[in-house]
Amino acid sequence: MSMREIFLGIAVLAIFTNVVTLILIMAALNRRGYKTNILLARIYTFKYLSAYREATRKETGQPGRLYSLWVFTIILAAAAAVAGFLCLSIIPEKMNRDNE
Repeated sequence: MSMREIFLGIAVLAIFTNVVTLILIMAALNRRGYKTNILLARIYTFKYLSAYREATRKETGQPGRLYSLWVFTIILAAAAAVAGFLCLSIIPEKMNRDNE
């Protein structure tokens, strides 16, 4: 298994976790009386995130854990995808130079 496959696997796992976290945020908003729509979740992602953050700040004084998890997973997915694509473009060039 190459580094590229590992990084891209991490990126896919982080994206999956990000989607699940958004669904959990929407469920938490529904419990608080805030209407959400699963079909429009990707359009209203940031609206739902800020509503969740404000609701949890009012309750506890801090943003909720799901908000922090969502931010962490989106950053992790982006970093892993960039690292995976860099491995795709850099490592084969090094291997070709070593073989010559």
